[in-house]
Amino acid sequence: MSNPASDAADSSTRFGADHDFRAFYMEFMPQLVGFLIMQGGSVPDAADVAQDTMIKLHRRWSKVEQHRAWCRTTASRELVRRYADIREEVQDGVLDACALLPSPDEMSAFETRHDLMRALDRLPRRQRQLMAWSLEGYTPREIAEELSMEPDAVRASLMKARRFISKYLGNSEEERG
Repeated sequence: MSNPASDAADSSTRFGADHDFRAFYMEFMPQLVGFLIMQGGSVPDAADVAQDTMIKLHRRWSKVEQHRAWCRTTASRELVRRYADIREEVQDGVLDACALLPSPDEMSAFETRHDLMRALDRLPRRQRQLMAWSLEGYTPREIAEELSMEPDAVRASLMKARRFISKYLGNSEEERG
């Protein structure tokens, strides 16, 4: 026979977890989609992977301690798996998704972000993925840990990516100037 007090407590706990998850979903879902787009995912693929990740998180909500980090790691790995067998090509989808990213307050900041997104579009997938993690504030060591890579490999790829972006942004300024 079930205990009514215990059943009520379980129901209250589930309601609180569902409320917390809903709030997290509404706040973080656009950020997660933008994060996947920065890694080179198309808008539909990024949205699909993000949704699948959120479904997985909902099932594990109470067991996962760092929800944002778990989502980034899980979604990033899924995106890599999804594109693993696809031949590398330059993607144009990042610019189509600027509305999903936080809008800058100043036009110069918007132009810089726009140029950065164009540069990210032209990076190889792995470099683009690592730059997305770096732009989210992760250190090379943390990125290596999350993606099961060697820290030196992460640093080397980030260095190549930053060199390319720096050169690309320099050329973009000359074209505008």
